[in-house]
Amino acid sequence: MEVAIPPQSVFQISVGGERSLMDFGSGNFGCSHYKRRCKIRAPCCGEIFDCRHCHNEAKNAIEIDPLERHEVPRHDVNKVICSLCGKEQEVQQNCINCGVCLGKYYCAKCKFFDDNVSKNQYHCDGCGICRTGGAENFFHCNQCGCCYGIALKESHRCVEKAMHHNCPICFEYLFDSTKDISVLQCGHTMHLDCLNEMRTHFRFSCPVCSKSVCDMSKVWKKLDEEVASTPLPEIYQNKMVWILCNDCGMTSNVNSHIVAHKCPSCNSYNTRQTRGGPPNCSRIQ
Repeated sequence: MEVAIPPQSVFQISVGGERSLMDFGSGNFGCSHYKRRCKIRAPCCGEIFDCRHCHNEAKNAIEIDPLERHEVPRHDVNKVICSLCGKEQEVQQNCINCGVCLGKYYCAKCKFFDDNVSKNQYHCDGCGICRTGGAENFFHCNQCGCCYGIALKESHRCVEKAMHHNCPICFEYLFDSTKDISVLQCGHTMHLDCLNEMRTHFRFSCPVCSKSVCDMSKVWKKLDEEVASTPLPEIYQNKMVWILCNDCGMTSNVNSHIVAHKCPSCNSYNTRQTRGGPPNCSRIQ
């Protein structure tokens, strides 16, 4: 349980100087989202919460009237409450009453505090928010409107505002999500956990555009073998159908098969039948 400590006690412990004030109480306060030594007063409803996520979870709970649900505008936060001495004050890194550091990482632009600096937080001016992982490991793509790992700088496919939407699986907003996000080959984005969950259900196509989410060449080779080992009755062997390839976008007229239809352009089996061919086989009487 968090207990407010009188400022004189903090002073007695902090006689060692600024380092003591920086570390005193670190890790002992905060919530499930962040370890920090302050709370925020939400400018939208005037209530006190440990962080914006705590506010948003409470104010968007199922029991809350839908008309009353809302999220805190993070950049509008202008009051914080020291968790050690209880002093309410303007947003700043050190408490004006007891002098304790409210968060080892502090961003004046985002009004954000965090004592766990192992996350390597940094502020991205392009995104307008703080992110984790270290600024040296990420770049901001102006067309996509978000930060990606350096490894994707020359290889990712740009999609305008790629993260400014909900995850297509769990429907949580991606742009400021605290969960790991995966960038698919097609350029669309989703939570990494959601992608892994898809794979456990043998779903390997993007929920947005239906393109393959990974290298499927080994799977296509297996399907080649399965198609070859599954001959059709003679009356169906010349039946043709039109298909659309989800991977390359090519429309083709191919032999119909019960197993799958292969794109002659890119050899992908990630296809869909768009229409059948003319009735060029005999009917069973």
